[in-house]
Amino acid sequence: MKATSDADKVWKLMEKIAIPMLVTHDRDTMRARPMAARLEQGENAIYFLTHVSLHKDDEIEKDPRVCLAFADNDSQTYVSVTGEGEISNDRNIIKDLWTPLSRAWFSGPDDPAIRVIRFIPHDAEFWDNPGKVVTYVKMAAAAMTGKTPDIGENRKVAM
Repeated sequence: MKATSDADKVWKLMEKIAIPMLVTHDRDTMRARPMAARLEQGENAIYFLTHVSLHKDDEIEKDPRVCLAFADNDSQTYVSVTGEGEISNDRNIIKDLWTPLSRAWFSGPDDPAIRVIRFIPHDAEFWDNPGKVVTYVKMAAAAMTGKTPDIGENRKVAM
């Protein structure tokens, strides 16, 4: 499926990579951790399940500004998305997001420690390159010729 807009391309790249680093603010510092994303483009939302003891929910409630960083080094594809997070204890959403892999962190969808992070993207930037080998060859050629390499697409996108 060909992306019809830059925003569609961002969603397609995020879906391909699937596991972003979720960056939150913790007082004067920032924290990043990998999280399994559930993308809902029709809602312009990305969902995560989290455990209350890990404090992401506290950090987002204090400062809802969140960044997601998706990276696929093999294909040289990267996406950074900024927006706002919100925390929910909605058991219907938790049950909808539940997968068998969720059992690695929780006893079941009724586990009282589960919370939902709903992330609403505002802006994104993507870098979509032709792959590691092609990128390195183009960079080497550019280094020898002194010209800037054309190694793919990079755009900022309003979501």
